[in-house]
Amino acid sequence: MEGYDFLWKNALKELEITVSNLSFATYIQILEPVDIKGNTLVLCSPNEFFGKQVGEGSPLEIKIKKALEKTESGVTDFELFFGTKEEYIRKSQETFDETIPTTPINSKFTFESFVVGDSNEFLYAAARAVAEAPGDTYNPLFIYGGTGLGKTHMLMAIANYLKLHNPSLKVIYTTCEQFTNQFIESIRRGKNNGGTNFRNKYRNVDVLLIDDVQFLAGKEGIQTEFFHTFNELVMQNKQVVLTSDRPPKEIELLEDRLRTRFEGGLLADVQPPDVETRIAILKRKAEERKCVLDNKVLLFLAENSEPDVRTLIARLTKVIFASKLHEKEITVDFAAEALKEATSTVQEEIKIDDIIKSVCSFFKINKNDLLSKKKNKEFTEPRQICMYLITELMSLPLVTIGQKMGGKDHATVIYARDKIAELVEEGGKTAVMVNDIKNMILKK
Repeated sequence: MEGYDFLWKNALKELEITVSNLSFATYIQILEPVDIKGNTLVLCSPNEFFGKQVGEGSPLEIKIKKALEKTESGVTDFELFFGTKEEYIRKSQETFDETIPTTPINSKFTFESFVVGDSNEFLYAAARAVAEAPGDTYNPLFIYGGTGLGKTHMLMAIANYLKLHNPSLKVIYTTCEQFTNQFIESIRRGKNNGGTNFRNKYRNVDVLLIDDVQFLAGKEGIQTEFFHTFNELVMQNKQVVLTSDRPPKEIELLEDRLRTRFEGGLLADVQPPDVETRIAILKRKAEERKCVLDNKVLLFLAENSEPDVRTLIARLTKVIFASKLHEKEITVDFAAEALKEATSTVQEEIKIDDIIKSVCSFFKINKNDLLSKKKNKEFTEPRQICMYLITELMSLPLVTIGQKMGGKDHATVIYARDKIAELVEEGGKTAVMVNDIKNMILKK
């Protein structure tokens, strides 16, 4: 039973006592609860004629509001929607899709593409349980751990699973940074031109997935907004999944009321993968790129890498790229030399500005357009290729790359990186362009 069904059922018990039998049967019982917006219950009425009998200024309006107050749910008001529940859901979905843009979800980040090992099997099981029964047991699910260990992968895996197995649910994946920016924009536009859309977007979903909530720290206004959004969703048994680079108790300048709520669900700590898991990840990624590596090479890369998965994959990419560039077989000695070359040549000599300039030169566009938010394909494609090249050629945090690329959030960088990587693997025009730009960069 949905939260609004339970609330209305309790209100009806009060209305049966306070309203005449005729009015109750004619005007009250035909109302159907469909949603909760803040402190307001949305009720469906078959048409405007019946709606007027309980609408603004009518005696029944006051009695309904008093009945809602007695439920002690925090809901004290109601609004009417003229039509069926199905029509309301359809209209809400259309509004939901048209208001505030959401962060894209990478279709390749699934449970099947996630390599499970001792360090992350608890996280995998918890995320899978949430995807199979959202809002049922582990609510909220709070995932924490270092950079590049699979937290974003798990959020997107949940979203992709629900899209496939429960497509009627409204699911939002976003970053804390994007949530904050949209909240600030809603304040700038005012309640009637942005603020309402913002709240409707985040408080009328079935599953909310938010990355990097540690960035809430020290932001009083956004913490208050997030607190009310969180409370409303959990009260309605809507699933909330959060990630952070540290557990709630270690997030400084976080309000206690948020900290206790984050700790009130299930905490899942993800640890760096052990050597065996690293080898499995490398093997999977190499196969995806149609590259077969000797076990000795896999072991070398696994043992001589930073503990995070992102760096591990970056090293694999550099070795494969060097192999194609020099047309040589990948051995342990070649891998070691390729990584040494990449480190000395790329890390020390190549800067982000070099990559940006090369991309701009290749596509004959200016830097301002490349770093802008313009959606024209003539700018989006070079922008995505630029972000891909930075992740490929430099070992930098995604947040840093996003900042250098005009203030993009790290989810946008991930999307661009993975989209271009997929096109490169397929060959064709994009692969040729990327290799040409790489050669331009490496020859500078």
